[in-house]
Amino acid sequence: MNKDHNQVWQSCLEVIKDNVSPQGFKTWFEPIKPVKLEDNILTIQVPSQFFYEWLEEHYVTLLKKIIRKELGTDGRLEYSIIMENNHNNSNPYTIKVPTSNRKAVKNAPVSMPLDMGESPIKNPFIIPGLRKLNVDSNLNPNYSFENFIEGDCNRLARSAGYAVANKPGGTAFNPLLIYGGVGLGKTHLAHAIGIEIKNKYPEKTVLYVSSEKFTHQFIDAVRNNTVNDFSHFYQMMDVLIIDDVQFFSGKEKTQDVFFHIFNHLHQTGKQIILTSDKPPVEMQGMEQRLLSRFKWGLSADLQVPSLETRIAILKKKMYSDGIDLPDEVVEYLAYSITTNVRELEGALISLIAQSSLNKKSINLELAKQMIDKFVKNTAREVSIDYIQKVVCDYFDLPIELLKSKTRKREIVQARQIAMYFAKKMTKSSLASIGAHCGGKDHATVLHACRTVNNLQETDKHFRKYLEDLEKKLSIS
Repeated sequence: MNKDHNQVWQSCLEVIKDNVSPQGFKTWFEPIKPVKLEDNILTIQVPSQFFYEWLEEHYVTLLKKIIRKELGTDGRLEYSIIMENNHNNSNPYTIKVPTSNRKAVKNAPVSMPLDMGESPIKNPFIIPGLRKLNVDSNLNPNYSFENFIEGDCNRLARSAGYAVANKPGGTAFNPLLIYGGVGLGKTHLAHAIGIEIKNKYPEKTVLYVSSEKFTHQFIDAVRNNTVNDFSHFYQMMDVLIIDDVQFFSGKEKTQDVFFHIFNHLHQTGKQIILTSDKPPVEMQGMEQRLLSRFKWGLSADLQVPSLETRIAILKKKMYSDGIDLPDEVVEYLAYSITTNVRELEGALISLIAQSSLNKKSINLELAKQMIDKFVKNTAREVSIDYIQKVVCDYFDLPIELLKSKTRKREIVQARQIAMYFAKKMTKSSLASIGAHCGGKDHATVLHACRTVNNLQETDKHFRKYLEDLEKKLSIS
């Protein structure tokens, strides 16, 4: 017995349900209606061209396989897209597009309307079949609050993010703009807020999208004359997260459509979260009306993490990956890579990879070799903090004593040695070295260096100290 279009599509849905997320199925497949089956061609009705393009971009491979399974190698799928007539005609047009030729959408022939008992899109904020969305949020489950290490560098942004997650659209932080340099955790925090909102409010529609993706979608919408569908889709979000919003700079049309989406979301109490590499006041090429809206809520910055935060980040990463490294290696990585969390985690991964590939145990020597290659421009200069740590470990002294005002002989000697190596191995000024060593002035640093030079010429035990320490500090 030949199957009809309803039976074929039902069989397809059973397979699709096993291969996509429940949210994806509810959003993108439940609204589809089978129309007819003729000559091994199954025609399905979708609510808009934007809807069609989403299916083609994300699910076309799956659809092709299933159609071939149900209808054989000659089986094909066509879309019947209900669109509003430009002449305010109450009858929707039907556009047919074969899934085997995606480009056909640009020049798709318009046929006579199919009488599907559907009314055209009237409410500009609703697309039929997408009334209350559970879209694929594009959130990375690894970027959660649990995996985001808090420190002085990010406490304001993290606290604001958590407040937004607990009451999206209901705080003064709307929009919440998170800004900071490369690799400091902007994207991680934005995802974490979205994930927390989804956990607390499963019914809310959360969408994360990069500014680049948003721009490309808008360009496609202009090309295909579907800007209204594009805008309507974004206006239905409960929480919209736009990453790297500074890339809208200079793109007037993209800024214009985002301005209207922003206004609609904000006026209807929806939450907007933005990330940027700079604060609004420093954004060039952005319309003033957008910049003023960015300032409506809270702009929270992410700063360079402190040493303690960098060590905590590495230990968290090690714990989650089931890795155990010597403390001296972890500390060396944290001391060596100071400005970028992404580089810090990348260095850890590189170190583990090198150890595995070369069948070498992970020790301080291997870490120094790896850092030398990993941070080519800065690796040849160790930091003052690291020098102080190595000196204190060598003499078994707490680093707080080295930076204190105490005049005990062994402390003074360790402090002078730290100053000596800081002058020898870094490009820091004498004043900067003194500031790191308990607020000493440049004259004290010069005196310390002269004292160390004199002692190494007359005291062989002292000279041995310096040789041992130089080996530990050497990164060649």
